[in-house]
Order: sequence, then structure tokens, then C-alpha cells
Amino acid sequence: MANEDKKDFNAMLYDSKDMPKIQIITDTRSIAKYGGDRMYFAPPIEYDKVMRLVPFGKVITIGEIRGYFATQSGADFTEPITAGIFVSIAAWASHQRDSDKIPYWRTLKARGELNPKYPGGTLAQKEMLESEGHTVIQRGRTNLKYYVQNYENFLYTLG
Repeated sequence: MANEDKKDFNAMLYDSKDMPKIQIITDTRSIAKYGGDRMYFAPPIEYDKVMRLVPFGKVITIGEIRGYFATQSGADFTEPITAGIFVSIAAWASHQRDSDKIPYWRTLKARGELNPKYPGGTLAQKEMLESEGHTVIQRGRTNLKYYVQNYENFLYTLG
């Protein structure tokens, strides 16, 4: 996202965009990839609600959240692109508020990767996670990425 300081992420958080909804997809490659044709779209505020549940010392992945939403809605999967966008919106909305903050830094990308689209980028997220006892490791030589080491051992299980 660009120009974060000029956007009202809390307004975006509460803009449901006609969601939740389930859409039936017909693309055979997507059906094979995601294991079905019922694609769920969760509104941004639902990501905020789930992200705030993750307790100190625990983490969750966007994929885990997507799986939870799919199960709860009776869909085969949750749409991945909006999921990534809405997680970032929830993080930035929290960052813009004076109170009612959520621990967005505990929500990771796939394989425990830190999210460069969060406020302060990966280094700020790294600092927050390390303050909760996690070890963050760096991978890559030119395209540096950061991961929570053994994140699987710290996964928070939803409902």
C-alpha cells in the first residue's frame, strides 16, 4: 500500500463491500488448486476480530485465518488476495487508532514469514515478536525475508 498516512484505514475496515459472500468459481485450475468451487469473501472487520484473539506469545498465519473462515462459512476456501489486503487494512487501522489496538504483528504470512506491508515493515514486526519471546531469522541474500523460527510450535488455534 502507498500513502498510508493519507488513508483512513478505520473507514476501510468497516466498509463491507457487500461481504460476506460466497462466489462459485468455474476456473478448473483454481478449483484444483483450492480444492473446490465455493470461494468465500470475508469483510475486513472479520480479519480484525480474529487477529485480536491471538494471545501474547502465539502467532497465526493468514492461511490459518482463511481456513477458519472457509470452515465457518461452509465454503471450500477463502479468497487469498483480499485476505492479504484486509489483514494489512486491519493492521494499519489499529496503528491509526489511539485505543482498541490489535496485536497485528502476531499474524504472519505463509511459512511464518513477516509481513512487510505492516506499519513499520518487517523490522517493526520483528521487534514486537522478539519482545514476546520469538526468534526471528533472516533468509535470502539479496531479497531478504524474515521468518519466525519454528512458528508452528506457537500457532494459535481458532475456535
